[in-house]
Amino acid sequence: ISPVPPYSREQPIFTTRAHVFQIDPSTKKNWVPASKQAVTVSYFYDSTRNSYRIISVDGAKVIINSTITPNMTFTKTSQKFGQWADSRANTVFGLGFPSEQQLTKFAEKFQEVKEAAKLARDRSQEKIETSSNHSQESGRETPCSTRASSVNGTDDEKASHSGPAEAQLKSENDKLKIALAQSSSNVKKWETELQTLRESNARLSTALQESTASIEHWKKQFSACKEENDQLRSKIEELEEQCNEINKEKERNAQLSRRLQELETELQDKELELEDLRKQGEVIPQLMSECESVSQQLQDAEKKNKDLEEKVRTLRTEVEESKHRQTNLKTELKNFLDVLDGKIDELHDFRQGLSKLGVDN
Repeated sequence: ISPVPPYSREQPIFTTRAHVFQIDPSTKKNWVPASKQAVTVSYFYDSTRNSYRIISVDGAKVIINSTITPNMTFTKTSQKFGQWADSRANTVFGLGFPSEQQLTKFAEKFQEVKEAAKLARDRSQEKIETSSNHSQESGRETPCSTRASSVNGTDDEKASHSGPAEAQLKSENDKLKIALAQSSSNVKKWETELQTLRESNARLSTALQESTASIEHWKKQFSACKEENDQLRSKIEELEEQCNEINKEKERNAQLSRRLQELETELQDKELELEDLRKQGEVIPQLMSECESVSQQLQDAEKKNKDLEEKVRTLRTEVEESKHRQTNLKTELKNFLDVLDGKIDELHDFRQGLSKLGVDN
């Protein structure tokens, strides 16, 4: 059922969009969403009753139908959220706006409408008091005029004037009774509203105290989170320093790997040189055998050419020179072998050092 029937004289005077919430009736602490998305929230003015209402409809569901009274107060609880208590609906409404500017406009309109409602209530009370006073004065004046006419007039005049006076007095008395009944009902109604407002204020005070305690709790949690955040930041800085150390260690390992590759390349070159020296060492026995065969031939020649002493002397001289050269050659060969053995030992030690270096890395 729509809260504003089409035949009503109630018209919207201000419209905005907001997310609607209601206080949880069981806990009186948490907010319960009344709409899944932002809906239209409007101020309506009823010219016949001279009253104001806040109305919001989500589809076919009425989520706000709150009549504004002078005792209501709209409170801004944050930059984009505000709330007010409705004692008749026995709930607290909350509105979440997209911007602070829209919240400010809604709050200003609430204050304006509340002042208008207060002014309308004051005017209504003045009219009731004026009507009551007028009825009492009419009741006091009518008997006087009746008495005056009964004293000064004749019997016919008494008969002619007493009927309308009594009817007028009865009418005024009826009006006075109706006004008194309305006043009594209004007093009871206002007493009920006052008691409801007192209960609502008590609930709001309790909710405010609970909200204050909740704020303190959240402040403590925020401080704890801040300390934990600082600890995490310091831990991140330590981890970054460790990562830098690890990167430096990786760079050193990369340099050692490159150095190891260079040493392995040098080792391969040394092994090639050693292989060449080994091949050359294999040729030396052949040279030795050739030398021995030459010596044997020389001896045979000495036996065959005894008759040729001069030639023999010459040959002897040549043989001696050849022996001297052979001795020198043997000496050089021996030195060469010694040098070769030293090189082989150095290469062996160098290879062991490279192997040890690779194991350490």
